[in-house]
Amino acid sequence: MEIYLLIGLPVIMGTGVFLFRLHERTQKTILVATAMVHCFMTMSLWFRPCGILFNTFMGIDAPSQLVLTVVSVLFCIISVYMCGSLTNERMHAHSVCVGSLLFFLAAMTLVTFSRHMGLLWIAIEATTLLSVPLINYYHSTESIEATWKYLLISSLGIAMALLGTFFLAIATSQVTTIFLDDILLNAQLLSVPWLKLSIIFLVVGYGTKMGLAPMHTWKPDVYGEAPPPIGALLAGVLTSCAFLAFFRIAQICMHAHIGDIFSPVFILMGILSIAIAAIFIMGQKDFSRLLGYSSIEHMGIIVLGLGLGGQAVWASFYHVINNSFVKGLIFLAAGNVYRIYKTKKVADIQGSIHSLPVSSVFLLVGFIAVTGFPPFGIFYSEILIFKQALVTHHYVVAFLYFLFLTVIFFGFSRILLQMVFGEAPESVMPPVKENMFFVLPLVLITVILFVIGIILPSSLSQIIAQSSLLLGGN
Repeated sequence: MEIYLLIGLPVIMGTGVFLFRLHERTQKTILVATAMVHCFMTMSLWFRPCGILFNTFMGIDAPSQLVLTVVSVLFCIISVYMCGSLTNERMHAHSVCVGSLLFFLAAMTLVTFSRHMGLLWIAIEATTLLSVPLINYYHSTESIEATWKYLLISSLGIAMALLGTFFLAIATSQVTTIFLDDILLNAQLLSVPWLKLSIIFLVVGYGTKMGLAPMHTWKPDVYGEAPPPIGALLAGVLTSCAFLAFFRIAQICMHAHIGDIFSPVFILMGILSIAIAAIFIMGQKDFSRLLGYSSIEHMGIIVLGLGLGGQAVWASFYHVINNSFVKGLIFLAAGNVYRIYKTKKVADIQGSIHSLPVSSVFLLVGFIAVTGFPPFGIFYSEILIFKQALVTHHYVVAFLYFLFLTVIFFGFSRILLQMVFGEAPESVMPPVKENMFFVLPLVLITVILFVIGIILPSSLSQIIAQSSLLLGGN
């Protein structure tokens, strides 16, 4: 019953927002209430055993439960932030934004529940289409250009994934279905040549959705033009769904005993993504675009962990959780800064600690977390991946990994410290009173980051372990 409510409730509420001319306050109430109910129902799934098939097309296992939780919790927090950021906009923009957000939540939920490779593709494609009006919320020339770039490149990637799904269907001719459980159970019956061709297209297709190099070019533009809370959703939530699709590919590779062939591909894509981020972060002049390259970096770290195997698989899942909440924190804190300075250009944002002391502190917390400093979880996951590279004798990979992360740290710190501690212009002095809707989400995300970084609840640790075991991790 929960699965139908988790998908159906946002669809019903979103339809109501689109069809009826509701007051601005009513739309906000519907958004937050739906997000909270969705989050509550998601949390209730933690009291049920994993590995449940609701029907032949949908079910929940450890990885999907993990990603669903990240999606639901972060969406709920961001919906509170949206209550403040939607103020003083057009009614039409309200309804389109709120309705699209609710359908977007339903599509991402469907991604996590999908146990059929065709249904997974449909859900991923739906997230692409539903995020378009969110990215183009301001209807500026730049946002329209970024939206078209996102739509074209993502659609090309999704088309590649569709071809990969077709080839997978051919490879499973003896299995007769492309249900994930049937594929994994009868992996020895798959046609290896067709399967290899399928995996290539699926990796490129879903890798484009993750924003992995060299299919990353849409990310900086989109993150640079999307409203901050939408950027937080794209970087913190949508990428987690794309990772789940990527993980399903890795599962099929392992069960078909072709993991040794594709592990180097994952490693190469991971290192290349981190390298691209290191190169472009150094000279970045727009903070939102910087966050786009940071997202490319962390997607690369996650895929690198999958490629290395062993403990690095556990680290990849742990990294997904931490990266999602860290990106949410930074985007929302940066959004508060943009609101006062009216720009995203680094050169024009100076001394935010004087004008926005609370948001600037949270921006610094996000910086410490995203660059991999203790006590935050990203530090631990990055160390585990580095260790696994050494254990598996990938010494060149380990060296490049360490080098690029060091470059990224110095590039990121130079930009952010200048923004926070530089000399503030007179136009934004004295300190601005910060709205509760803009501060409370930052507090909630920071608490979550400290909890999973320092304590790591046993239930969460177990679900991460169960997820990594599906790929032979430990």
